[in-house]
Amino acid sequence: MSEAGRRPLTGRPPRAAVVFLVGAISSITLLGGQLLNTNSPPIARAKMLHRQVPLIDGHNDIPWAFRERAQRDLSKMDLTVAQPLLMTDIPRLREGGVGGQFWSVYVPADLAGKTAVSATLEQIDIVYQLVKRYPAAFELALTADDVERIFKAGKVGSMIGMEGGHSIDSSLGALRMFYKLGARYMTLTHSRSVPWADAGTDEGKAHGLTKFGEEVVREMNWLGMLVDLSHTSPETMEDALKTTAAPVIFSHSSARALCDVGRNVPDDILRMLPSNGGVVMVTFVPGFISEEVANHSRAAGDEQKRLRAQFPNDEAAVKTAMETWRQEHPEPRATLSQVADHIDHIRKTAGIDHIGIGSDFDGITSTPIGLEDVSKYPALTAELIARGYADGDVKKILGLNVLRVMRNAEKVAARLQKERGPSVKTIDQLDGPPSRATGGR
Repeated sequence: MSEAGRRPLTGRPPRAAVVFLVGAISSITLLGGQLLNTNSPPIARAKMLHRQVPLIDGHNDIPWAFRERAQRDLSKMDLTVAQPLLMTDIPRLREGGVGGQFWSVYVPADLAGKTAVSATLEQIDIVYQLVKRYPAAFELALTADDVERIFKAGKVGSMIGMEGGHSIDSSLGALRMFYKLGARYMTLTHSRSVPWADAGTDEGKAHGLTKFGEEVVREMNWLGMLVDLSHTSPETMEDALKTTAAPVIFSHSSARALCDVGRNVPDDILRMLPSNGGVVMVTFVPGFISEEVANHSRAAGDEQKRLRAQFPNDEAAVKTAMETWRQEHPEPRATLSQVADHIDHIRKTAGIDHIGIGSDFDGITSTPIGLEDVSKYPALTAELIARGYADGDVKKILGLNVLRVMRNAEKVAARLQKERGPSVKTIDQLDGPPSRATGGR
């Protein structure tokens, strides 16, 4: 540029320069001491937000994957390298910006009594092995403060979530001992009802919670253990919301208005959440996200029943026929956009303060397109940004909402423990002895 083209270096800057500077500054947000250009591509903004707050996932089943694929021997699957047969490994957790994870210590709902208790203890042992084997990546987290501290240290705050009340064998003492071992939520039921609570995918006997079921919820409040209502029936959800003194979670559920399956949350329950303060952690399970996938699953179930009637006592024939049926009726795919639709619906119905993320990775056999594994969370975050979600609202969904719920549960527990000791009630005292005619309750 020639001397004639230079502008003076002193005095008031030209008006055009002022307009440019104001526009540039208005597109920049200060987040945790870092500047973020709000006009940047959504994926870049998404990754920045993941560095600001811990993304807390409500449900990952890798402990069960170790049980099934490695007979609980963690040396057989090295999570520091890519594991193509899994949806979770350490490189992809880092790529996905995961800051907190509830590891599910799931055991099948058809286990009962002391067998379910011992199996759950073995699953908790896997989580302890996990954090011991990979101390640079994982650390056990027992409180909300722990999650934030561990996240700032660059590791994944590792929490334990029990998936089903069958794991405590109707014992409040067992519940308390699981809490001492680190369990920070319990799903009241899994796919089958328990003697004191009805599941959403099983025959209801209690019509919600029994008196002992209410006592379980109160004891969870006393401990500071989150009451998880995924898998439960609407009646159980409503009873729990009426009983609890602390916010609840749905660790891996979505909106029933968009996908009508028993695992999802009806709108009338969503409308109860603001007064409770709870959070629905939207799941990625295709059959709970896409009505088309859900319909396909129903059709497959109907076909299997038909085949079993046609080929009684011949499971091999049923299996072969089902394989042919699936080839002729390929399963449709859910999408990342549909997951975001569920978030939109919960925001509209319950509010932004009542949304989280609960993938169910490594507990599912298929995934939505765009959310294939734990590396893909930023893609969902970018979708929310593209839909106009403010950065502060995105941060609530990523983890701030769940941290608030955890802190509230901790405060409730501190208050209740000053007021009373542990409950010594039993299921027989509150619900009566088992029926001798049926062998159950």
